Amino acid sequence: MIESLQNFVAACPEPLQWLAVALVSAIPFVESYFGSVIGVLMGLPPAVGILVAVLGNGISMLLFVNSAHAVRSKVRQGKEGKKPKYEKIRRAFDKFGIAGVSLVGQTMLPSQITSAALVSFGASKQKVIFWQVISIILWGVIFGVLAGLGMPLLTK
Repeated sequence: MIESLQNFVAACPEPLQWLAVALVSAIPFVESYFGSVIGVLMGLPPAVGILVAVLGNGISMLLFVNSAHAVRSKVRQGKEGKKPKYEKIRRAFDKFGIAGVSLVGQTMLPSQITSAALVSFGASKQKVIFWQVISIILWGVIFGVLAGLGMPLLTK
């Protein structure tokens, strides 16, 4: 899949490759971390690759959070909540809070799913967005820097 996404980015005209990186970073499981790696490997300056990957993932996450919040608001009108679908995330949420799940959750599930689940559990939409943005930036920078540092190793 990553190779197909790299081919998609490479097929775009050079001035639009940054936009292609943002688009692939909006895909769950690609996120800012693989998006930033793809951007760096495609020849974008690391800062640009990381920035557009973070923006693509961030915009996608915001759409999921706002959708989940709207659905939760509708469902909760006059109804009692049922057992959450994502029980594992719920236990982590109860144990580590929004920050912990946001920062570590991307190792298990995409930020879009994690953030939507947190909001569906009743977590503050603003806090979820805040911590998810920090997580998206952190993971994107870590993987983008690693890809940037690894590029010289690949060319030797």
